[in-house]
Amino acid sequence: MKRRKFIGALGAGAAVAGLSACTGGDKKEAKAPVKKWDGKVIKWTMITTWPKNFAGLGEGAEYLAKLINELSGGRMEVKVYGSGELVPALQVFESVASGAAQIGHGASYYWKGKLPMTPFFAAVPFGLNAQEMNGWLLHGGGLELWRELYEPLGLIPEPCGNTGVQMAGWFNKEINSLDDLKGMKMRIPGLGGEVWRRAGGIPVLMPGSEVFTSLETGAIDAAEWVGPYNDLAFGLFKAAKYYYYPGWHEPGTTLEALINKKAYEALPKDLQQIVTTACRTANADLLADFTAKNNEALQTLINKHGVELRELPKEVLKELETISEGMLQEQAETELDQRILKSFVEFKEQAKEWHRVSELSYYQSRR
Repeated sequence: MKRRKFIGALGAGAAVAGLSACTGGDKKEAKAPVKKWDGKVIKWTMITTWPKNFAGLGEGAEYLAKLINELSGGRMEVKVYGSGELVPALQVFESVASGAAQIGHGASYYWKGKLPMTPFFAAVPFGLNAQEMNGWLLHGGGLELWRELYEPLGLIPEPCGNTGVQMAGWFNKEINSLDDLKGMKMRIPGLGGEVWRRAGGIPVLMPGSEVFTSLETGAIDAAEWVGPYNDLAFGLFKAAKYYYYPGWHEPGTTLEALINKKAYEALPKDLQQIVTTACRTANADLLADFTAKNNEALQTLINKHGVELRELPKEVLKELETISEGMLQEQAETELDQRILKSFVEFKEQAKEWHRVSELSYYQSRR
């Protein structure tokens, strides 16, 4: 019934449901300073691409909503719905754009079929890691380009989490050469999926809730999800034998808060700042959460469940990187696309040079 009501609201044009409690209904009024709160609560709906309360990712959505609610002093109330509760996971983008929900929580590479450059703001194969993504987005011009890309659709993006370097995925056969990838059906989204296709594999896009069953039944031959913390929670060790690393396709996946622009602009200025600040706080917190929990989960997978941890052969990684480099140049079709690509590549080069003498050197020297 919740789903029918939600879709009915879409059909009735309830684009900004819950916004009647906002201070002012149009942009002009919304910009006026708030003199006194009238006691009415501004209610927002958050829809996500993750199962409700799922470890890490779903919890990250709940944490973001909690921050907004508490920082607003009760003036805002954000209620979170997991994938499938109101809309399917992969319909979050259009639902927030339409105004049926005021905010979404997911990852921008899911929208590659709508806007080809969206994966650049989530994860690029052999691209930026979490530290570098935050640098590019927040201080390297990346966020401004992201907002420009979404502007025509009435959406405002904000980074709201990062998984760090992910795992390459779960496989039921060993990978010794690029030939082993040919014809292999793998759940893998974004630009990583396109590289997989060009390497001879068959990429499959599906929400996380469908991964285990698809892998267990043989509907797919392999799957990547996130990393040990999330993969253990999904029980993927029961459906595949080999666990490969590193996550060449997702070296630092940024999660996305997708905000309806009209809903945001209808908020008083202080609440707009609270929403933004909450996203930035959640962005840092989720990476810390994954960093704290991934290795413990990995050891459980290996020592308790007998998972075979394997490193992808260097030759396979080199061939995948070559494919990736050629593919990236083909993504930029419009003038904005070209600016996004140029900004990303230039930031990657300068960050790589610095990290060669800082992070990499330190890791290699540490016992």
